[in-house]
Amino acid sequence: MTKKIYYEKRGRKYVPVMEYDEYLMDGLPYGNHMIMCYPGGRSTRCNIDPALAPMIAAARVAEDKMSEAVRKAGAMRPRRKELTSDQQRAWNRLTKAMGDDIYTIEIASARDIAESGLKAMQAEAEQLLTNPAVKLAYEQFLLVCELTKKQVDNA
Repeated sequence: MTKKIYYEKRGRKYVPVMEYDEYLMDGLPYGNHMIMCYPGGRSTRCNIDPALAPMIAAARVAEDKMSEAVRKAGAMRPRRKELTSDQQRAWNRLTKAMGDDIYTIEIASARDIAESGLKAMQAEAEQLLTNPAVKLAYEQFLLVCELTKKQVDNA
């Protein structure tokens, strides 16, 4: 395919406003790449280690759920789970007064947040493994990993 030039009419003239080259836009550098297509988009990971491709693919599939788990784990919250009615009114006044600049009363540790993300990824993997085709592919992946590991140990 050749380069396409798009024009816009300005007054009585057509003026070039954009070029599109399919080969340039979809071109990839040398190396190993992973392209995932999903409803509403596509993501490309360039220059990945082929041995890490299954992990990267699993992380991409679980990315939305991991993000939600991390957001929930990192959300502000009072030290105690339940607030008294006076505390709730004070909290509401503080949030109204501070607006978007409200500062943290207590926040989860980075470790707790990371664990929430990993738990979400594990839950997503468990759900995906209920599909027989995915489970078979995963078992084959583990077999290849085990065979490769033994081969490296013997070398």
